[in-house]
Amino acid sequence: MHKILTFIALAFLFQQVQAQDSNLKPITERVNVQVDTARISQIIDDEWVAVGTKKKHAICYDHSLLFDGKPSFRFELKEDDNTLSGYSAGETKGRAELSYCYATSKDFAGLPSETYLNAQKMKTVYHYGKGISKQGSSRKYTFSVYIPSTLRSDVTTIFAQWHGMPDRTLVSTPEGIVKKLTDAEFADLYDRMIFKKNIAHDKIKVTDKKGNITYKAGKANGWLVEQGGYPPLAFGFAKGYFYIKANSDRKWLTDKADRCNADVEKVGIMQSVTSDYKASTIAYKSSFDEFPKDCWITFTIDVKWTEYGGESEEIMKPGKLDVKMSYGKGNKPISKHIVKNETILIGRNDDDGYYFKFGIYRVGNSTTPVCYNLAGYSEEELK
Repeated sequence: MHKILTFIALAFLFQQVQAQDSNLKPITERVNVQVDTARISQIIDDEWVAVGTKKKHAICYDHSLLFDGKPSFRFELKEDDNTLSGYSAGETKGRAELSYCYATSKDFAGLPSETYLNAQKMKTVYHYGKGISKQGSSRKYTFSVYIPSTLRSDVTTIFAQWHGMPDRTLVSTPEGIVKKLTDAEFADLYDRMIFKKNIAHDKIKVTDKKGNITYKAGKANGWLVEQGGYPPLAFGFAKGYFYIKANSDRKWLTDKADRCNADVEKVGIMQSVTSDYKASTIAYKSSFDEFPKDCWITFTIDVKWTEYGGESEEIMKPGKLDVKMSYGKGNKPISKHIVKNETILIGRNDDDGYYFKFGIYRVGNSTTPVCYNLAGYSEEELK
């Protein structure tokens, strides 16, 4: 009898797994928005492209969890799904996200042929595309997240972020002179060097026994290129908290060694940590256990991005941040005004602005499994 009951239980579990799998449609195409244009087949719902790990479970349409009558997006990273190197030596991080910003071949139509080739070298292909919020602009953003009660409280993940758009033609010479190169000048630099993140290395030619030629990175040669830093705005979970964090960097060429970053566990609401050029502010936080589970949470965000002075590295105008969250508990609608039009430093001193991504960005060397759903994104310019 025990064997029969065990068999029945296993059969029921197998049916449940099959039913779940039938409700999920994997999204497996990926686009490196910095160096590639998106093909028509890679564009999702006419507004997204996927980035990160290509594993079938990572990003899916979820027909079992609808939002406004349409399938939501389900994101999942398992314990061994970190594929990127972290901020510190030996650390790893994982990514499975949808990017609202990308370029297509149409965006380069009519431009000189070298424009696209140079953009690939500079990692600025997406600067020619859609979904960019300009520095200093005011915009309203809306999206919804569904956090299941099975998500562990020790998770470390960003589920929504606005990312900067650094321009790698901004460089520092071996003599420490910061200057802006033309596209052609940077292309020449690119052909002579190999870049590892923001550091340039001598390009060493290697010929094997068969005469095949490859190149490897030699010693660092003193050149630095703009790469960026922490996202100017992020929503996530860490150290048992839900948090909203705003970051600002007024330095023209980002100092990657400056890891100014507010610790959600140590810094209070609307408090900042600062360095000579950067500020990092916890705009809001609450206990992970208090965050509503097993229901759709809709965030409405009004942002006035900080205006920066470019080469002068001045703050021209501070920014503003306003955040509301709404959800249903039973039959009762609940709305909370969690960030009340606060004056805040939020943005980067780049020529271009910011773009939105949501999904999973698992950081801090965390391997805690992550799974949740997102949907309902929109953005509009505010006058």
